[in-house]
Amino acid sequence: MKENGFGESPGSAGGTPQGTGKPPSGMGGPPPGAGGPPNGAGGMGGNPLGYAPVRSLMMKFAIPSIVGMLVSALYNMVDQLFIGRAVGTLGNTATSIAFPFTTGCMALALLFGIGGASCFNLTLGMGDKKRAPYFAGNALSLLAASGIIMSVLTLTFLTPLLKRFGATDAVMPYAKEYVRYTALGFPFLILTAGGGHIVRADGSPKMTMICNITGAVINTILDAIFVLGLDWGMKGAAIATVVGQVVSAVIVIVYCFNFKTVYLFGRHLLPKAGIISRLCSIGMASCFNQIAIAVVQIVLNNSLAHYGALSKYGADDPIAAAGIIMKVNMIVFSIVIGLAQGTQPIESFNYGAKNYDRVKSAFWMAIKAGAAISIVAFICFQLFPRQILSVFANKDASEGYYEFGAKFFRISMFFTWLNCLQPITSTFFTSIGKSIKGVFLSLTRQILFFVPLLLVLPLFFKIDGIMYTGPIADGLAAIVAVIMAMHEFKDMHEREWY
Repeated sequence: MKENGFGESPGSAGGTPQGTGKPPSGMGGPPPGAGGPPNGAGGMGGNPLGYAPVRSLMMKFAIPSIVGMLVSALYNMVDQLFIGRAVGTLGNTATSIAFPFTTGCMALALLFGIGGASCFNLTLGMGDKKRAPYFAGNALSLLAASGIIMSVLTLTFLTPLLKRFGATDAVMPYAKEYVRYTALGFPFLILTAGGGHIVRADGSPKMTMICNITGAVINTILDAIFVLGLDWGMKGAAIATVVGQVVSAVIVIVYCFNFKTVYLFGRHLLPKAGIISRLCSIGMASCFNQIAIAVVQIVLNNSLAHYGALSKYGADDPIAAAGIIMKVNMIVFSIVIGLAQGTQPIESFNYGAKNYDRVKSAFWMAIKAGAAISIVAFICFQLFPRQILSVFANKDASEGYYEFGAKFFRISMFFTWLNCLQPITSTFFTSIGKSIKGVFLSLTRQILFFVPLLLVLPLFFKIDGIMYTGPIADGLAAIVAVIMAMHEFKDMHEREWY
């Protein structure tokens, strides 16, 4: 008999022995004095998602999720910081050119990770413990396989891809050196990012946070050693990133041999068409949002190179400055996404259990917190753009870099304070199983509004037109998100009376 892992016998993970009817070890029941689950809590033997205060659940799930997302964002930020100091503007431009690769990895991680996690919690909310583990197991298998495929394709077509992403002749050597190493870590990056959602869905958000923090700390320490200490430049930053990702992935793998809420056996890892189809349909919204970000980054890089060459700024400085600004904005966006992901288990479980008031409460708490963070970011972007840009530059940075960057910060990020609406609402639709609405909403800002505006406005306003694209797209996406959310809440209200 195996004590742990994916064998056919229960392990020490503390699952529910067949026929006992007891909650798995680690889930607990209602805490003393909690009164147990209310009627309609889903019949899940006292799962706290169905009866615990929504605010406390948000704290439990959202804070570790936010920390995890911030740490993930800091992976690129740390590289950008050390490369900017040691290599200079061309190095920072190279990381901006390479960024779509990372975004592509995140798209796969969210497709299978969010899809698997949402289906896992929705199925548990409906009381089906037999089917739920297949969603977690299949998601883990798909994460590992997609990472290997992504790595092979990137290394095979590296040069033509970098050219498509906007690399100039001056930047190409730096970009190739960086991606040649980071591509080796794609399987670990995808498994860490996607597996973290599965771990969180199992009721262990702190473990997801620990996983991400461990990798980020290792990356930061090794960046200082490899880039500054050993003077390895782009190669050093890339190797440091991969080592951190490997360690994080190992933590995820170890946890998956000790699942808490259900047993994971080897059969749950074997791909099943019905399971894959369902989890992909749920994860598509988050996946397409990342793909849209990658498309925007590629179009943006090429537009900046073209119109920058026609301006006083040149082709490379605008790409470097815009890349830094997008990654700084990712810090804010990571907090918002972390809030949204923190609501996912609450919204999924309670929607499955038809506890609609709890679904609405989780959504509005995330919106309020996201708005507060976004307003603070807006103030910082408007008041301190040059100071932020200076952190990522060395003494050789040109005045054009600072002039363009400050202008880009103030104009392009003008509607930062509205940016929380679209991602939180998109995740909400994904969490309640309405994948088509989630997919549509995830595409509004980037694909439906941003890319067309990015292609049209520069024809009239040159490089300034690129800056105006951001706030217009942000405003339109926010309006669509509000309309769709209010319509869904009206529908929930009507169902509560039948």
